[in-house]
Amino acid sequence: MSLFSELANAFYDLVFGGQCAGCGADGQAACAACRRRLRSTPRECRPVPSPVGLPRPVCVADYDGAVRGLLLGHKEHGRYALSRVLGDALAAAVAVVVPPGEREAPYLLVPVPSRPGMVRRRGHDPVLRMARVAAARLRRRGHRARLLPALRVVRRLRDQSELDAAGRTANLAGAFGVWPRAAGELEGRFAVVVDDILTTGETAAEATRALREAGARVVGVATVAATTRRFPPRS
Repeated sequence: MSLFSELANAFYDLVFGGQCAGCGADGQAACAACRRRLRSTPRECRPVPSPVGLPRPVCVADYDGAVRGLLLGHKEHGRYALSRVLGDALAAAVAVVVPPGEREAPYLLVPVPSRPGMVRRRGHDPVLRMARVAAARLRRRGHRARLLPALRVVRRLRDQSELDAAGRTANLAGAFGVWPRAAGELEGRFAVVVDDILTTGETAAEATRALREAGARVVGVATVAATTRRFPPRS
């Protein structure tokens, strides 16, 4: 989506009486109260049980209520103006994931890839859009962060929302690979996996596997929100 489209979307919300995607209040795409929900102190959000290979996950909020509305408004309903407030929240999570001693060294933000069909249906890649904002915010704060969309979906996937924890594991096994053009940039580099929502952690663990096999040193996972569900242990 072009910069013109983003500005047009924001202008429409502001001038023609848009509604907050989080609470429905009249006004901009995200009202002040809902923005505050995304400014909470980032916290570790490891799911129970935690999938093998999942590095430290950090999020800013629970995936419910207004935060859920903001993320769905951005992802599914074309509220592109929300990428800024969501990208700011993602940047806050990344800043906690990156070890203090590494913040002045170059590191990569690697978005979890979306299925091509979903990108076509939505008209944009929401995680990539938020990650781009987050990388810019972090650089302004002195981080040497760089966005690298290194991952791709390499085989057909089912909709994760239709699956239980065990089904998600099977669905995602070997699902991601590294774009050949990005492979040389990952060897020995620090990287953070970024996504919008953490549920079972299987998607982030699979992204981590693919990056580590390419030689990256994945230090953690950063997301805007995480579910509070807990799943029974696998048999």
